[in-house]
Amino acid sequence: MTLSFVLAFIVFITLTALTGAASIALCFGLFAGALPWVALNWQAKRRQTALREIWPDAIDNLRSAVRAGLTLPEALAQLAERGPMELQDAFASFANDYRSGARFTDALDRLRQTLSDPTADRLIAALRVTREVGGADIGRLLETLSDFLRDDSRTRAELEARQSLTVNGARLAVVAPWAVLLLLATQPEAAAAYQSVAGLVLLLGGIAVSVVCYRLMLRIGALPAERRVL
Repeated sequence: MTLSFVLAFIVFITLTALTGAASIALCFGLFAGALPWVALNWQAKRRQTALREIWPDAIDNLRSAVRAGLTLPEALAQLAERGPMELQDAFASFANDYRSGARFTDALDRLRQTLSDPTADRLIAALRVTREVGGADIGRLLETLSDFLRDDSRTRAELEARQSLTVNGARLAVVAPWAVLLLLATQPEAAAAYQSVAGLVLLLGGIAVSVVCYRLMLRIGALPAERRVL
């Protein structure tokens, strides 16, 4: 929140000094204030994509450990050393919880909260049921889950690649008018045209239209999000 205010203030002061149009500077200040939130959302999506790609390898590792004769807690704990780097800290916490005397189900609940991932929810639900009913086909179940996740990741990657051109074109359509406005603002006559109340209302209306269109574009182009089951 603080970073957003600082960025908005810096951009507002800078553009006001350069263009002399406070209304235009206010609009771009609002855009600058939204940048940290956009960056956070982008990082969250990157993390989800990265986790979606590495989970099949983690599940294969878990299946191999179970087939080698390790118990489920031991198989999960060894992922802290042999699993994908992005998941090692979470499974190390699970190992510490279990070795400190926590029940297996309680340690699984803490692991689920730490990971906060739909795939982790599926895996933990399967392991919990297997632990309770004593399923003998845990290896086959993990293999099926791994194959499903690989197919799903491959399909999503293909769809996202096909959509990227359309999505980038829509983003350019939203950004282009504001880039033109920024160039025009360097001309005193153009900047003066937006100094009135009517000019400010026009700019704020443009921001509202841009935000609504951008959000609508994201919603139309978005693939169905995975939902957590726990």
